[in-house]
Amino acid sequence: MTEPATGPFENFGRKVDEHFGGCSERLEEDVKRVITYLNERVVPEVRQNSSKALRIAADQLARLADHIEHSRKA
Repeated sequence: MTEPATGPFENFGRKVDEHFGGCSERLEEDVKRVITYLNERVVPEVRQNSSKALRIAADQLARLADHIEHSRKA
């Protein structure tokens, strides 16, 4: 049978695991909260503002087309 490693690297690994061992659960919860926030707050706002931006762009393009047509006739 092999004995557990006790070198400096292994000791460092154990200390890191002791210190950060519970971080994964906390990190998962934080990620879930961020995803929920994005889905409930950010995505609807982006969708609403995107449609407004498209409407403004369409209006500006229509004005540009009118200007080009008017310039050709003159």
